[in-house]
Amino acid sequence: MNLRDKYGIPHNSIITVAGTVGVGKSTMTKALANALNFKTSFEKVDKNPYLGKFYEDFERWSFHLQVYFLAERFKEQKKIFEYGGGFIQDRSIYEDTGIFAKMHYDNGTMSKADYETYTNLFEAMVMTPYFPHPDLLIYLEGSFDSIIERIQNRGRDMEKNTPTSYWEELYNRYEDWINNFNACPILRIDISDYDLLEQEASIEPILEKVGNSIEQSHKWKARL
Repeated sequence: MNLRDKYGIPHNSIITVAGTVGVGKSTMTKALANALNFKTSFEKVDKNPYLGKFYEDFERWSFHLQVYFLAERFKEQKKIFEYGGGFIQDRSIYEDTGIFAKMHYDNGTMSKADYETYTNLFEAMVMTPYFPHPDLLIYLEGSFDSIIERIQNRGRDMEKNTPTSYWEELYNRYEDWINNFNACPILRIDISDYDLLEQEASIEPILEKVGNSIEQSHKWKARL
């Protein structure tokens, strides 16, 4: 019996991995996809024409960056739905507006007009009955110190040169965001409970939780 059947995870599931920068979303995405024989959908970082400019000048490029991410994630979500599911996503479309755009608006690095334009666009595209929401959102969480250590260890210059205060604010906003998130079912996992790089088998307890969460979600939907 394969792991997908063992833990009762439907072959057409759409599972999104969310969490702050450096928490290990890409590693979790790859591990889940390998275990379940699912396809992956990764955030397009290396080909993003705005990301490097954004880290140099938040105010100048925040709106451009958010619109780029929104368009790319919407296209990915549409492709996944048309393919018939069976995907693990690295980062959710909901984080863009609930965390990043709002943070820049609150901090004055995105104008009111740009913020309203962006949120109106997001709501028109995503917050409708026609948008294919994931079956489950896996939220990765851990201590702030452990996440900062991961950011430093992976060595991206534009991240290493970003002030720690930015990462701390982002970390706190993620915690507030997930505590109020209700667009789809959530499974919260502490990054200290597993080590996918050194212990491949540590994915199985996570798969069991994923299967249970999706089963409970389907039961809840069936009662509506």
